Amino acid sequence: MMPNKIVVAITGASGAVYAKVLLDKLMQVKDQWHELSVVMSNNAKEVWQTELNNDDYKNYDVKYFEKNDFSAPFASGSAKYNIMIVAPCSMGTLGRIGSGVSDDLITRAADVVLKERRKLILMVRETPYNLIHIKNMETVTLAGGIICPATPSFYSQPKTVEDIAATVVDRVLDLAGIDIKCFRWGK
Repeated sequence: MMPNKIVVAITGASGAVYAKVLLDKLMQVKDQWHELSVVMSNNAKEVWQTELNNDDYKNYDVKYFEKNDFSAPFASGSAKYNIMIVAPCSMGTLGRIGSGVSDDLITRAADVVLKERRKLILMVRETPYNLIHIKNMETVTLAGGIICPATPSFYSQPKTVEDIAATVVDRVLDLAGIDIKCFRWGK
């Protein structure tokens, strides 16, 4: 079986630590992916800088694509990217995905993943939800996407902010079919 081709999209929702932990963990399992591509919105870069006080997103050994680069391979189903994770996923991005509005590379890639019946995981980051958010989550779910809210768990007794974020990222990686070592209930 060919290793995964993964695209990680990072939007401007609060929660840059989720994207950081996700990229860190994917770097630890390079044997499980053949290609890893990243696309970030401009707001995501600003939020990362604000929340993490750095621009370390530039330091990962991955392929980066600009938000408006529709020539990126994952803008087409023929490139066979089989996993897309949006972490964190803003409600605006969720709404555009749910409406089929492909106005940038993030929403185009999500549209491609859905139409090809591949794995789309949206780590939505907002609270509280309004009815529009809930209906958009329903629409994406009915289209085959997976909504995984950035809702941490605490039974593993996380000690740091990154440990707390990892409780959600580990769940996302499980949903993506990536084999990781993490806390398992009852083990």
